[in-house]
Amino acid sequence: MSRKMKLEDSVEEVVQYDFDLFVIGAGSGGVRSARTAAGLGAKVAICELPFHPISSETIGGVGGTCVIRGCVPKKILVYGASFSSEFEDARNFGWDINGPITFDWKKLLENKTNEITRLNGVYKRMLANSGVTQLEGEAKFVEQHKVEVTQIDGTPKYYTAKHILIATGSRATRLNVPGKELAITSDEALSLEELPKRAVIYGGGYIAVEFSTIWNGMGAKVDLFYRSKLPLRGFDDEMQAVVAKNLENRGINLHPNTNLSKLVKTEEGIKVYTDRGDELTADVVLFAVGRKPNTKRLNLDAVGVEYDPLGAVKVDEYSQSTVPNIWAVGDVTNRKNLTPVALMEGTCFAKTVFGGQPTKPDYNHVPCAVFCLPPLSVVGLTEKEAIEKAHGDIGVFTSTFTPMKNTISRRPEKTVMKLIVDCETDKVLGASMCGPDAPEIMQGIAVALKCGATKAQFDSTVGIHPSAAEEFVTMRTITRRIAAGSQVKKSE
Repeated sequence: MSRKMKLEDSVEEVVQYDFDLFVIGAGSGGVRSARTAAGLGAKVAICELPFHPISSETIGGVGGTCVIRGCVPKKILVYGASFSSEFEDARNFGWDINGPITFDWKKLLENKTNEITRLNGVYKRMLANSGVTQLEGEAKFVEQHKVEVTQIDGTPKYYTAKHILIATGSRATRLNVPGKELAITSDEALSLEELPKRAVIYGGGYIAVEFSTIWNGMGAKVDLFYRSKLPLRGFDDEMQAVVAKNLENRGINLHPNTNLSKLVKTEEGIKVYTDRGDELTADVVLFAVGRKPNTKRLNLDAVGVEYDPLGAVKVDEYSQSTVPNIWAVGDVTNRKNLTPVALMEGTCFAKTVFGGQPTKPDYNHVPCAVFCLPPLSVVGLTEKEAIEKAHGDIGVFTSTFTPMKNTISRRPEKTVMKLIVDCETDKVLGASMCGPDAPEIMQGIAVALKCGATKAQFDSTVGIHPSAAEEFVTMRTITRRIAAGSQVKKSE
């Protein structure tokens, strides 16, 4: 535990505050922190902006990005998009689908909005049941232990707290090109009134790839532009190539090594220009170029909380900021921006401050998934990372096969699996899979890696037959062995 934390606790014991903990932001990290702290006996308040599916500086909602305008609604749309290929595949399984199959975007959108509204209510009830005081409005710092909450009617109220937690998450950014105001971000993409017939997406990360899949599966013509050679930079090279091939096989037009230069409104739609001389017209242009921490309006300078050039709050390994009683978790710290990581950080924060159990978040073996069709999921080190970090030889085991379902449907997509192994210790350092059910399978693999499983233990595990998952315990033959000290080729 840091010295400044102990000093702060001893000095502030005699001061009376309105709350033991005041949380700014009721997304995944904020809600988890508040509930856990309340369960440990703390008097807790949490403040969040009014609910709306599309966020701004003045609207948001309990549940945050993941529940309202991120993971949950995105996955609902992915489910919706997956049915088009299921209908195609069904014919070779004996289903005779007579008549036209139509898609009602507005119905799906209505059901999606109903679900996120329901979840907003669920989160509010969870907070209430935990004894957390809920405040609606915009919070900002006044003093080290004091916040101002601007209520819906514009009037300010002031609260004091021994500890204040920043959990305001992040917001989507826009590409700075002429005509950028004509484009939308993922917020608006999840709430479009009309389904686009022609969509241009700029970006090569999770959001870009996932929305390419969504709109393509719903019948739109999709063009995906990105700066690098392959999408999903930072993932395993082989898996990047597999995803790119799958996107192309499903009819998505890929434009690697390409930047957008300007957007122009025309009678036909939005004219898109690129630095390679491309010109095309779209109904919708989505910028999926990353997110920035939500700190601009918190008045951090007034209390001396340090943040980096992007706006991310600087924290130590316990999530403590440069001001001893102010903490931060989740995307606002720009550490590992995933919902389950924010939950972990929130739990660790509450245990550290209110449970008497100093606990650091553990970022090793954090699994993640890209919900394209079919999905990609990974845990642990990529091949490049393993080569860079290992002191001995690295063994790479791969398997590429046609999923049983595709052998009948004749869909031209392979499942690809990969294990990275330390040849000296036999420990499995990383695993990845692109194929149906990859995220469901990888969650179990993540447990194995967290426990330090060896390749021999994978090999001695009996598989479930017939399943794709069994392939992870039957990869006996090494694909390649990489000698210690080998040079890693830089990503383009």
